[in-house]
Amino acid sequence: MSDIPLGVLDLVPIPSGATAADALRNSVELARRTEEFGYARYWFAEHHLNPGVAGTSPAVVLALTAAATSTIRLGSGAVQLGHRTALSTVEEFGLLDAVYPGRLDLGLGRSGGRPPGGKAAAPTATPVVDGRAPNGLVVPPRVSFARLLGSPRFALHRKLLLLPNAESQDYAEQIDDILALLAGTYRTEDGVEAHVVPGEGAEVEVWILGSSGGESAQAAGERGLRFAANYHVSPATVLEAVDGYRAYFQPSDILDKPYVSVSADVVVAEDDATARELATGYGPWVRSIRTAEGAIPFPTPEEARAHVWTDEDRELVQDRLDTRFVGSPQHVADRLEQLQEATGADELLITTITHDQADRVRSYELLAAEWRRR
Repeated sequence: MSDIPLGVLDLVPIPSGATAADALRNSVELARRTEEFGYARYWFAEHHLNPGVAGTSPAVVLALTAAATSTIRLGSGAVQLGHRTALSTVEEFGLLDAVYPGRLDLGLGRSGGRPPGGKAAAPTATPVVDGRAPNGLVVPPRVSFARLLGSPRFALHRKLLLLPNAESQDYAEQIDDILALLAGTYRTEDGVEAHVVPGEGAEVEVWILGSSGGESAQAAGERGLRFAANYHVSPATVLEAVDGYRAYFQPSDILDKPYVSVSADVVVAEDDATARELATGYGPWVRSIRTAEGAIPFPTPEEARAHVWTDEDRELVQDRLDTRFVGSPQHVADRLEQLQEATGADELLITTITHDQADRVRSYELLAAEWRRR
């Protein structure tokens, strides 16, 4: 499986008892170490109003990380276009590319305080029977996010991210504007040109991130762009997402065939029992996100075991618990092979969170070594 590259997706998590500054230093160190381990990409997610996540601005964190690394590709996973303009996005990544040319991935996402909606998803070609794909990959039932979307915090999120009375641009149009500004072909309906300096001609790889086979998959496929699907965020719809993208795909100057990356939640240790212990905090952490509290600082195993669970809370996170890959290097690599086979992924994107930085670094090291052996 060494011909399937592994990448890293980092939320810049803040461990309990630590600070945002600690988390940022941890992420920069992890990027350096995963570069040494042979990972192909290192992406930063964008999240806001989360006490336990410091990754609020991918471009800023990328600038810090680029200065500490030399070969690993760096990118956003993803810039949230719901509260940005095409121009500001191209300018930010144009600045980065001017200093670190040819190393940047511009991952684009729809989110940013805007409720889901838009085009219906393409049908899933891959059958799912009794919660499993044909090769046995767990594909859990969909989870309702009504509780999250109806919370006052979700409304506040949107209010603080958008200027008063502002409306987000149509997502597909925004992608087209970004592509045109990068290529230097942007024109208004009246023929007025816009040229971004720096930004025009930047050597960035554009990716579209999506959790379903709907608008994001269609936008990526029809434009012949790379697509990243989220098994770790929405495992119920990962097959729908990759099937939809491939169904919509049209060859472009960038790609002649579909190209897919798929993400997974992973914790690796020398043995299964140790890995499970390191991953104990995952359930309460996911619960805090899905109840709209905002991600809590990642708890220690002891803190996590003290959490009092309700049946409702367990139901809210069960899909994420059932689809994380936790265990020895051999066990986790087997599960990742299964994910790759089920989705046909060209790359896999690994997101690992543990309370202690040394355990997190070691997890990536163990996985890389096992992956190279296959």
